[in-house]
Amino acid sequence: MDAWIGLMSGTSMDGIDAVLVSFRGPSARIHASHTIPYPDQIRHRLLAASQNQAAPDEIGELDTLVGTLFAQAAAEVIRQSGLSPSAIRAIGSHGQTLRHQPSGASPFTMQIGNPSIISETSGIATVADFRRRDMAAGGQGAPLVPAFHKAFFSSETEDRCILNLGGIANITWLPANGSGPTTGFDTGPANSLMDAWCLDQTGLPFDSAGHWANEGKVNEELLYDMLSDAYFSRKPPKSTGKERFNLEWIKTQVNRHLEIPAEDIQRTLLQLTVDSVVKQLPDAENLTIYVCGGGARNPLLMGELENALPQARLLLTSELGLDPQMVEPVAFAWLAKQAIVGMPGNLPEVTGASGPRILGAIYPA
Repeated sequence: MDAWIGLMSGTSMDGIDAVLVSFRGPSARIHASHTIPYPDQIRHRLLAASQNQAAPDEIGELDTLVGTLFAQAAAEVIRQSGLSPSAIRAIGSHGQTLRHQPSGASPFTMQIGNPSIISETSGIATVADFRRRDMAAGGQGAPLVPAFHKAFFSSETEDRCILNLGGIANITWLPANGSGPTTGFDTGPANSLMDAWCLDQTGLPFDSAGHWANEGKVNEELLYDMLSDAYFSRKPPKSTGKERFNLEWIKTQVNRHLEIPAEDIQRTLLQLTVDSVVKQLPDAENLTIYVCGGGARNPLLMGELENALPQARLLLTSELGLDPQMVEPVAFAWLAKQAIVGMPGNLPEVTGASGPRILGAIYPA
């Protein structure tokens, strides 16, 4: 049996999801999974670094600290699985994104979490730095998971939309039986703005189950201004992150209005996620949407999505055999497999790259 490990930490910067998985055709068997929350001090340092508030020494130290935590996450899923490290072909590590700037004169993306530490600690080949090859080929470097969605979630009979509600929301459109191109892009913020406002106003890293947002009401004028951000009307391919949608973005929007209660701002941010997703969904009859990511655990967010999409079916990816929280780490295990066997990991029609590319740098065992 060939087993693979996927390690993922997204734009929410809340921790590392690790999974040990084996693949057979378009199916994945999870043997073990584990999540390591970031210690508060490291999360605060990562958030500051993501907003350009870090010197080179700080970034270098965080690279080592995060790499060590990623290595610990890999060690834990190996321990839980009971498998020998020799049974594991490779580890796919997304790393932790600090900045993602796919536009401009010199596009770049930066993920930290030293993969040499992961390889050295585990004794297992590690694949990392998945995004930069796609960007070198003229792509956005994101989103990358649509290639995995296409391989594992496509249907011969059902048009499917995969909606990932992480820090940033992205969608993948999978027409039935390959009757059209697979498309995908970042729609904008999902949890990132809600988390940033919650932390700033309450000291809590996120609004558990949307309880605080549920105490507020939508401010329609503020929502209108937020939805006027040029990103939402930009045509794909497109991707975004905390570089654009962050606490300062919220405060700039809020300062244009008379004083608004903090809980109303939180509720409006949740509605921003809903409306920005709904406005960018494909125009299709009998739309079936499968949701993954941390936002799937927010009942208020899920309820408002259902209210906004009365003609669609809203389900979780668990209906397709993968826990919503495990889709992205499994995807990066699969991307590691693609790299090891010499197969492309991107979809040029999604990222805008000039062609299919093998993604990732391999750090030998």
